[in-house]
Amino acid sequence: MLQAERLLTALCQANVAFVVIGGMAAVAQGSAYVTADLDICYQRQPSNYQRLSQALQPFHPRLRGAPADLPFVLDARTLRGGLNFTLTTEGGDLDLLGEVTGLGDFEAVEAYAEEVELYGYRIWVLTLEGLILSKQA
Repeated sequence: MLQAERLLTALCQANVAFVVIGGMAAVAQGSAYVTADLDICYQRQPSNYQRLSQALQPFHPRLRGAPADLPFVLDARTLRGGLNFTLTTEGGDLDLLGEVTGLGDFEAVEAYAEEVELYGYRIWVLTLEGLILSKQA
């Protein structure tokens, strides 16, 4: 079960640079859509890799759909070497996207985002315009 508040709180407390996208962004924009996972676009910078991986360690992230015995460590090196990750965590399913189809990298996604208050934090969330552009692509 998705524990969005726990995941977002951990990311915010670690000062991770990210934008909420996907279903949770639609919900934050007022949609009645129900989502089973949290999708974020993260900034691809070395310091952010470190903050992101440390924030998620307590949630024991593993690759979603991969065999349980497949070795996987979400750390700065893994984030640097990859782009998009679909994870299962103890806080629910989490998708980490380095790029969003139709929009681009973090900086491009951020241009289509606005800050909203969620769970007591100011969080960048993709606007409806950005959601539509990414879905159309």
